[in-house]
Amino acid sequence: MFIIDWWNALSGAAQVFYCIAIPSTLVLVIQTVLMFMGIGGESDGFGDGGVDDVGDALPDDVPDIDIDAGDGVFGEDALNDVQDLVGLNGLRIFTLRGIIAFFVTFGWVGIVMEAAGAKLWVTIPVALVCGFAMMVLLAILFRAVMRLRSDGNADNRNAVGTAGKVYLTIPPSRSGEGKVQVMLQGSYVERNAVTDDSEAIPTGSEIIVVGVSGQTDLVVRRK
Repeated sequence: MFIIDWWNALSGAAQVFYCIAIPSTLVLVIQTVLMFMGIGGESDGFGDGGVDDVGDALPDDVPDIDIDAGDGVFGEDALNDVQDLVGLNGLRIFTLRGIIAFFVTFGWVGIVMEAAGAKLWVTIPVALVCGFAMMVLLAILFRAVMRLRSDGNADNRNAVGTAGKVYLTIPPSRSGEGKVQVMLQGSYVERNAVTDDSEAIPTGSEIIVVGVSGQTDLVVRRK
């Protein structure tokens, strides 16, 4: 058969790349179709607007939020280490969708470069870099979408009196801004925050929103 002859004519490396690219592409297509049908897309930020909607926009160190357990794969310590290493705090790069996108990109870049006659020692690093770049791009895209969704009609004054957690350390006495994650109008959102406390409020601390400063900052105190 033609397919068998075509397959046998491929190099071993090309066969491996096809074995990675084709299944991962099919999974991505199915996942995308289900997402637009409203099935299984919540953990990547396109669900019904509930807590799961912000799964990819929130870090793993927020235990109060029910994020889809199947979405993260390396645990919160490994994820935070990666984020700190590449300076991408706030992104969840290693999600199920991100890993699938990595394999799709890795496989097809490998196929193209193999067909172009590139050496394997060049093809693999380039395919790896392209795959990881796609993961980062996807994480940035989903975070941007979630921020647009959560910021569209949100009024920060409605967060006053609610509890939350510190995501980035808040300097003392309004000497600088940190970031917090609070419940605002039914969704968990990330906001800039300042405090009148004389001591900094470190990451992971529980806080209470006591006011609003300007258009974007919340005023918080340690809970």
